[in-house]
Amino acid sequence: MIVLKFGGTSVQNATMMDRALDITYNRINDAPILVASAMSKITDTLIKLSAAAADGDGDTAMALLEEIMKRHSNVAKEFLTGSYLEEATKRLDSYKQELHSLVKGVTLLKECSKRTLDTILAFGELLSTTLIAYRAKERGIPTELLDSRLFMRTDDNFTNASPLLKEIRKLAKKYVKPVPGKLIVCQGFIGSTAEGVTTTLGRGGSDYSATLIGAAIGASSVEIWTDVDGIMTTDPRVIPGAHSIPEISYQEAAELAYFGAKVVHPSSIQPAIALKIPVWVKNTHNPDHPGTLILSDVESKGLRAIAAKKSITLINVVSSRMLNAYGFLSKIFSIFEKYRTPVDLIATSEVSVTMSVDNTSRLKEITHELQQYGEVDVRRNRAILCLVGKNIWDEGEWFIRAFTALRSIPVKLISYGGSHINLSLVVDEENCEEAIRCLHREFFEN
Repeated sequence: MIVLKFGGTSVQNATMMDRALDITYNRINDAPILVASAMSKITDTLIKLSAAAADGDGDTAMALLEEIMKRHSNVAKEFLTGSYLEEATKRLDSYKQELHSLVKGVTLLKECSKRTLDTILAFGELLSTTLIAYRAKERGIPTELLDSRLFMRTDDNFTNASPLLKEIRKLAKKYVKPVPGKLIVCQGFIGSTAEGVTTTLGRGGSDYSATLIGAAIGASSVEIWTDVDGIMTTDPRVIPGAHSIPEISYQEAAELAYFGAKVVHPSSIQPAIALKIPVWVKNTHNPDHPGTLILSDVESKGLRAIAAKKSITLINVVSSRMLNAYGFLSKIFSIFEKYRTPVDLIATSEVSVTMSVDNTSRLKEITHELQQYGEVDVRRNRAILCLVGKNIWDEGEWFIRAFTALRSIPVKLISYGGSHINLSLVVDEENCEEAIRCLHREFFEN
């Protein structure tokens, strides 16, 4: 049994959906489960639609709904015929009516709760998988279209729900029945509460869905199909000469994902770690490329990759009360916990603590409360550079090379030691890409 996940760009039109089916059909004897995202840009359009409706702008919301449905209808007409087109169109029309009713209600109330937003966003995946499944059937592939909400049980933290692993395993045994020679098509990103209310796993959650399903059914592997040749040494948009990494450990991949590598979702790797299920990251546009294999552990030397996370804010608290005090940091972090704002990096001295955050939605409240403990200084427009390499930072040579490469770029914060594989540096955002170029030249091009 294998799980193949295709992201938005990999199912963005009829041609790409057919390519995804070509890739999957080559594995038909492995009892494949195809997990699909919404077509590219559809989730963003659904968010815009919801916002317009919540503002009472029904005309804009309905226009966006028509745009979404027209795009899916055009794909259906492009690669479906006869009864397959007729049945798919009926299902699309049914979804359109449901969406229409939701949008109308939100427009009248001028309010879109997170619960309602999740229900609206789920239609992106429901629409795309309808097209994929009916195309597979027309191509003669024995296919089951399965609603992921039947088994992807989550809590009720709408828009960023947490999966309930034991419940998912239990329900997967009931509803997910892969067999060689048959294709199962289901949705990434979406789930439901015990009461049957639709939830979503947050942006990028389709990767998470894939490994959750893989773990639940004991898959032999999970394949994440995207638009690049696996996990790269750095962002190829910044460094065109970046190349793919043949193998990488779960821990290294998780660090890279958390600190900006967009290929895999940070949480998605966790379910695979527990059961040591190998995860492949491959390119839908270049299916013959081996991509990157993520394993529980990899014997490797040297720097593996460089990731960057922009739009970072540094918060510095200076207080003489820190001297020889215990419990001071717990008070500081309780404020971030109160406002549900994660801290990425931290550096401390005898009288100061500096933290980096990428979520500034509650920054005003946080800084106001921090002022009771000391002088607060906020610096925006920073970026985190994440240098990942297993067991290399215990050797001084690597630090010397890294900081020599960055000798002309001011480093605002240094963080090391949490994982022993990640050296994180904060620089001004305007220097981020130049810093990546300097580091990539030093470690991967020399």
